[in-house]
Amino acid sequence: MNPINQNSTNQSSTNQNSTNQSSTNHLNDSAPSQSIKIATWNVNGLRSCEHKGFLDFLKTDLDFVGIQELRALESNLSPELLQPTHYQTAFFPAERKGYSGVAVYSKQPFTLIQKGMGIPEFDVEGRVIWVKLKDIHIINVYFPNGAGKDGDNSRVPYKIAFYDALRQKLKPFMDQGEKMIVMGDWNTAYSEIDLANPKQNVNTSGFLIEERVTMGKWFDEGWVDAFRHFHPNAPKHYTWWSFRTNARARNIGWRIDTLFVSPALMPSVKNAWIATDVMGSDQCPVFIEIL
Repeated sequence: MNPINQNSTNQSSTNQNSTNQSSTNHLNDSAPSQSIKIATWNVNGLRSCEHKGFLDFLKTDLDFVGIQELRALESNLSPELLQPTHYQTAFFPAERKGYSGVAVYSKQPFTLIQKGMGIPEFDVEGRVIWVKLKDIHIINVYFPNGAGKDGDNSRVPYKIAFYDALRQKLKPFMDQGEKMIVMGDWNTAYSEIDLANPKQNVNTSGFLIEERVTMGKWFDEGWVDAFRHFHPNAPKHYTWWSFRTNARARNIGWRIDTLFVSPALMPSVKNAWIATDVMGSDQCPVFIEIL
């Protein structure tokens, strides 16, 4: 699938609160009619986000949270972050201190935990943690940024190689009809509708044509962007805003965080939304609800 320009017809806002019923037992066989809520959030440093409401966020109506940009070793985290009440946790930091890293928080026990892809050049950066809850595989990912240290696009080949390696690793599971979610910060806006200023960013990593074509290969294999499935033409829904120039208040942003769902699981997905009202980072959480 090639990158596409989507129409900009207005739809209802996707900002929703998630503070209603208890969700502790949503995956239990005894409560099949209840839904589960799954969120992805780039917290831009978990220790910083802890002081900006992360623990309160965990107390809302959630079942599973995957975070990106952990930026800390487990030994640097508070007990409240390591093992909050009602949650099982797993962490996969980068070898480089204060950089990258992913973690998951779940109210249900994992039946599988895999940290990394088994590819050293990617795993040193702590970018993938794969868990299984009952019959659902959840792969929490912090996809690389293609920008280099000097503001160039020198990391784009690394980024594209990462995209392809993960997709190829998951393909056998797709072919077997497994229920899967790949969630996280994809660091790519796929279409013009997914960022405020597409024309100004055609040469910026995150909206390069080669990055978008690489992302399109996921769609070609059947993956579904859950948010766009429910809001196919809704403009001005973003998940990241620069700290500069008051971009968040002016909603000058990019939609680079989302959850891709396999065809086997997609019929069970009830809704998807972006929680722009949740602060604490330069990015905001994205949710799906599964029946």
